[in-house]
Amino acid sequence: MTWIYRLLVSALVLCLWCHSPAHAQEMSLVVIGNGKGVPSEMKLNQLKSTLRGEKLRWPDGSKVTIALLKSNTPIGTATSRKLYNMSSNELNKYWLALVFQGKADAPNFFTSEAELEEFVAQTNGAIGVVSKPPASGKTILIDGKKTL
Repeated sequence: MTWIYRLLVSALVLCLWCHSPAHAQEMSLVVIGNGKGVPSEMKLNQLKSTLRGEKLRWPDGSKVTIALLKSNTPIGTATSRKLYNMSSNELNKYWLALVFQGKADAPNFFTSEAELEEFVAQTNGAIGVVSKPPASGKTILIDGKKTL
């Protein structure tokens, strides 16, 4: 009888473990930006370049400020996979290396979408990634689409 419980618990753990990365990949992402500096539309390769810290200024000269959800959140994991093509740990190491080399400023990391949205709305040149368009604020079209 105990082996049945062990088998059921093992199956449940395996299902949960296998389901998490798939869920992160399926999650829709929305790019938001501050009204000042951030363009209304971007190509996917421009977005990736910006979020990788390769682009430091917007066309109007304002500083790019990146806002992301922490990598231990579902949206943070989906962002790591979809936009950086990295695991959460790889993304953290990537940013540590850039910051220590003096090539870019670290992104601002948040635990909730509400905090991230508020930061982007109040910070000139800020760009961020959330799961759904904000009620008020600027949604950036990527390759003509609202979601990734």
